Amino acid sequence: MATNLLGLDAQGMQRLFAGLGEKPFRARQVLKWIHRRGAADFAAMTDIAKELRAKLARGAAIEPPLVVGDGTSADGTRKWLLKVDGANAVEAVFIPEAGRGTLCVSSQAGCTLDCAFCSTGKQGFNRNLSSAEILGQLWIANRALGCHQYGARAVGGGGRAISNVVFMGMGEPMMNLDNVIPALRLMLDDNGYGLSRRRVTVSTSGVVPGMDRLAEECPVALAVSLHAPDDALRDRLVPINRKYPMRQLIAACNRYLKRAPRDFITFEYVMLDGVNDSDDQARGLLGVAARVRCKFNLIPFNPFANSGFKRSGPERIRRFAEVLQRAGLTVTTRRTRGDEIDAACGQLAGDVADRTRRSRTVRISELRA
Repeated sequence: MATNLLGLDAQGMQRLFAGLGEKPFRARQVLKWIHRRGAADFAAMTDIAKELRAKLARGAAIEPPLVVGDGTSADGTRKWLLKVDGANAVEAVFIPEAGRGTLCVSSQAGCTLDCAFCSTGKQGFNRNLSSAEILGQLWIANRALGCHQYGARAVGGGGRAISNVVFMGMGEPMMNLDNVIPALRLMLDDNGYGLSRRRVTVSTSGVVPGMDRLAEECPVALAVSLHAPDDALRDRLVPINRKYPMRQLIAACNRYLKRAPRDFITFEYVMLDGVNDSDDQARGLLGVAARVRCKFNLIPFNPFANSGFKRSGPERIRRFAEVLQRAGLTVTTRRTRGDEIDAACGQLAGDVADRTRRSRTVRISELRA
């Protein structure tokens, strides 16, 4: 079976080329061709000897996920549906903004954590994505947006269409670190995508052992899906809290900050009408902020069928933010983007054959191989 080079980080590529009897600089050349120039086959690698190109063609491949859906909303948000195998497809979303462009990538087909307000979690879980399937989302988006080297399209003068990557798509990244970490290293590698650690964010619902491992092996910006000021409510909204309650979560955040490229943790907080959006609950978050350096990102709930929740109104969100801001905290409110193509936060669902049997199996027979 051919080795898919799309998911090999620098160390993996060097091991492969050493096994082929080739010098290390050849591995760097191929990395640049794949990730900086978007090469889809070895024939395009014109500064590599024909004999080596033929050797690679016999035992290796560049195989991204298959694009089976590509939609753009009125605000410019673009979503790709990517088939990763015969039973599963995942979603990636590009969000253009003034001065930057953010790609939201998935790390699993489905999710095991079943957060109450998340469409992905309601589909159940099938499997982890490989490093190649994770990196393939960035590779595909770069090609689609025309932003590989020698022809990059800048967003807001930033020099590249995709300036930021966030692991906030389908899945819990901390439960797939064997594949997420090599993907992160390629995103940061100057021979790959050359992104800053401050511009790559991994989001977690609070898987404490994964947070500690990421801090040790590849610290990038960290976002934590908090969504409640106390354990009682968080147990209901984010079930992983029953295993790693807030005391343990905050301690892990403080450990992470010792290695993080930023001096704060971003706490994500989805605004659910009548559930977690009162002034008293906002004041409850002040106790969290007293224990860890953080900022809050308030996220208006994005509805999906049979969720059972409603979005907090704009005035309620404003007043909630005001309570935090008066205490001197940094607060942002996420602008809802791409909701008419189901590309907004919490709406990504893809097509997942559920091994956890929390929901019926979703068929993707309409997808063409």
